[in-house]
Amino acid sequence: MSLFKRSVVAEILSHAGVIFSSLIVIWLSVLLVRLLGQAAAGTIGADIVVGITAFSSITALPIILIVSLFIAILTTISRNYRESEMVVWFASGVSLYDWIRPVLRVAMPVALLIAVLTPVSSPWAYRHIEEYRQRYEQRSDFSKIAMAQFIETNAGRRVFFIEPSENSEHEMGKVFARVTEDPEWFSILMADHANFRTDGEKGERYIDLGPGSRYDMSPKTAQFRVSKFDSGTMRIEDKTGGASEDAIRAKAQEQLKARPFEALIEDNNPKSDAQLMWRLSLPWAALNMALLAIPLGSVNPRLGRSGDIIIAALVGLLYMNLLNMMRGWIGSEKVSFLLGFLGINGVIFLLALFLFWYKSRVKAPKDKSKPVLAAN
Repeated sequence: MSLFKRSVVAEILSHAGVIFSSLIVIWLSVLLVRLLGQAAAGTIGADIVVGITAFSSITALPIILIVSLFIAILTTISRNYRESEMVVWFASGVSLYDWIRPVLRVAMPVALLIAVLTPVSSPWAYRHIEEYRQRYEQRSDFSKIAMAQFIETNAGRRVFFIEPSENSEHEMGKVFARVTEDPEWFSILMADHANFRTDGEKGERYIDLGPGSRYDMSPKTAQFRVSKFDSGTMRIEDKTGGASEDAIRAKAQEQLKARPFEALIEDNNPKSDAQLMWRLSLPWAALNMALLAIPLGSVNPRLGRSGDIIIAALVGLLYMNLLNMMRGWIGSEKVSFLLGFLGINGVIFLLALFLFWYKSRVKAPKDKSKPVLAAN
């Protein structure tokens, strides 16, 4: 490998590593904030946050790899222009087309990795995420209740808030519960303390409430009832015996993103074709973005260091949005699979070739030997 190719490959890899690490940190930060918010709201369990984060990171890897590769190539070429190193390369006989080979030395392994991730690893990760969520949905309200947190259960029809107990005789302190299971009535229960109880014979679970109050309101008739009680019982819905592991796994695979590659082909319907187009397009998108970065990187040095990042964001967002739009059109049968797959990716590939030609053409110098006619 020549000095030129070695230096280009080394610089692209160096930039790609830094960009990839930064994007992963940003992705994990945003994801964790969202998942912890869902855990606090009771949508998911706090014990499955780490698992969902790990599997979600696998699903995001193809896009992160594509963006990292594109920005790394773009910044490498634009730096060569800004620091006038490109002038030296051009003077030594290197053209813009000579950048293709070292760029592809980096882009091809990335595209192959994405080609493995999208049909194999991503569906596997999506399936595990959905299984996590299904198992949490199968849990009883009893296991979802946490102290000093508002917890929604039964699709939001029950909301609990339980204070920690200050008395060793009771498992829970003050209890607040909002119940909207009856469409005719909106109920709020408050108790000074409570205990969990399980029926040994039936296995049903209850909360035994201490002294408290119950408020019932009817939104339709504006009726309002208040009742006091010295003790009460609230049955906790138990779903643990609902679905088996096989049923959970089967339901998880019903999600398009979680379906194996072979199953999508066998489905032979527009929705599955749209998902196939997306998975097959990502490896091609990695190569297209890598090629696009070469002519796009030959920017005016006066743009500054932020110029190439702005271009990367605009082109990357446009390409990904076009792929998403085409996926929607295929799913709604507005466009055929082949036209959608070859159309958008082929157009971007042709755009890259056009930009190569446009950036590489050399204007012919004016012939000064011809006399210039003076204007009368």
